[in-house]
This record gives sequence, structure tokens and C-alpha cells, in this order.
Amino acid sequence: MAGILVVAEQLKGELRDVSFELVGAASELKARVGGPLQVLLVGDDMQGAAPRLNLPGVDKVLVAAVDAPHFDALVFEEVVCRVAAQEQARAVLLPHSVNGMASAAAIAARLGAGFASDVFGLDEDGGEIVATRSGYGGKVQIEVSFPGKPVVVLALRGATFAKPEGAGSAAIESRAVDVSGVAQRATHLEYREAPPADFDISKSDFLLSIGRGVGEGDKVPRFKTLAERVGATLSCSRPVADAGWLPKPHQVGQSGKVAASCKLYLALGISGAVQHLFGMKHIETIIAVNTDPDAPIFKYAHYGVCIDLFEFADALEKQFN
Repeated sequence: MAGILVVAEQLKGELRDVSFELVGAASELKARVGGPLQVLLVGDDMQGAAPRLNLPGVDKVLVAAVDAPHFDALVFEEVVCRVAAQEQARAVLLPHSVNGMASAAAIAARLGAGFASDVFGLDEDGGEIVATRSGYGGKVQIEVSFPGKPVVVLALRGATFAKPEGAGSAAIESRAVDVSGVAQRATHLEYREAPPADFDISKSDFLLSIGRGVGEGDKVPRFKTLAERVGATLSCSRPVADAGWLPKPHQVGQSGKVAASCKLYLALGISGAVQHLFGMKHIETIIAVNTDPDAPIFKYAHYGVCIDLFEFADALEKQFN
């Protein structure tokens, strides 16, 4: 019977949190559409990590050993396509991450599958899978169906689906896949850790975060002082880090850090791109300040202020003088 294939993600042999979130999403989907749930783990030495994927709802954990210590999109694509075909997967779930998106679309094309990325909702309608994703810069939600497609490949947004609790009773199997014919188009040179920092925004309970709305890098010191004055840790969106106005460890989002311990998030001049929302939309209290009333972040904010962020900063400075 056709089922669901979850493709786990690992970095340097360590399972990423999104792997467990994918299993949680797949377990809920399995309850609606049926079929076995299998998890595929690809890497050069992953037998030790495989038991951690033995979670409720999982029927099998498949370990495909490849002679590649680092992620290679073409090798990954080949393994996933082969295993999906062997197992007659009805749905293939991957993370909407840098590595996942390096191969997800190609996997869908090779399998002749329906495809959707940045999926944050899964449902079923008449036995068919329906995926929910955002559109128009996060201003609308779109339900995507795949009529006539026997297979669907879905890249799921991280920090969205609940991780399963407890242990399962899955069998763990090795799966041999010959990747000797895959052309080598890239060579891994090195892995660079993020620059060290004397703080960790993932452990802060109050973040004051700035976006491209600050305008110029010379305005950043003001907000650093403001953050210290109100007892917050200064963080930022990707454009600020990419411009070099703040070091990378300050960045919240998909390619930055998840504000895992934050209770209060003050977003100044941040529009709310999905990549940024990945790192903060779960926070229990979000205050957004933006001059654009249609900014996507207002859909996730508990309190919103449509005002110039510098006027807002003036008021805060007076309040906490």
C-alpha cells in the first residue's frame, strides 16, 4: 500500500529538530489518508541516530548509507527518488530548509509529482492530500491540491508541527542505494561555524528585533542602547545581518536562530517574511511596529502599532529614561 515517506535532515551526523517535526506532521496525515509511515535517513554513518526516529506512528526507519560526510544535493536527490519509487510512496515530506530546498523540486520533477514548498498545514479532502502555504508575501493562505498526481512532494516549514512524544515500535532497516553513477558537480571544501558570540538570542526571554525599516546601519547603535535600557536582547532580521549592520548571531529566522525561550518579541520595522516568521511566530507575545498596515507580521502579532519606528523608539526612550 502506498504510504508516506519522511526524509529526515541531519547536519554533521546530528539530527535536526525539523526531522522530528516532520514525523509529527506525517503521523497526523497518516491518520487521515492511511498507509505506512516510513522515515528515511541518509548519511555516511547514521545507524546510531536511527533509533531516535523510532517514534509513535512510524512503521519503518530506513537508513541509506552513502559515502558522503557532507550534504550533496545530487546524491540526496538520487537516494530519495530511488527509495520513494521502491516504497511506492504516496507523499514525500522534506524540510523547507536550505538542504531540503536544494533537492525537493528536482525530486518532485523526477517522480512526476505534485509539489508545494513552505507548507505549514496538511489536510485531506475526499482521500486527496491538501497542503496549505502562504502567498503574495504572506498576505494570503493558499490551499493547494494535486489532482491527477499519484505522488506529492511537500517541503514543510520548520517550527510549525508538533514533535511526537514517546517511543514507537518501528523496524530499522538498512537500504542500499547505488549512487556511483551520480555526476559530481560540486566539492565540499569546509564547514564554517557561525562566529562565536557572548550571548545567545535563542535563550533570551525578551528580544527587541530590528529590520530593514531602520534604514541605515548608523541607526543601529541607538537600538542597541534602547534594548539595554528596556532589558531586552537586540536581534534582527536577515537584511540587517546581510548588510553587516549586526553580526550573524543576532539574526532571527530560518537561516538564523529560533527564539526558543522568548516570551516577548518587539519587532521594529520588520515586514514578516516567512523566513523570519520561522524563528519567532511561536512566541506568546509579539508586538509589531511598522508603517505598512498590510505587513504580514501583523497577522502574527498580538499587538500592532502602525507608526514610524523612530517615533515609537522616541516614546520608549522617554518612558524608560
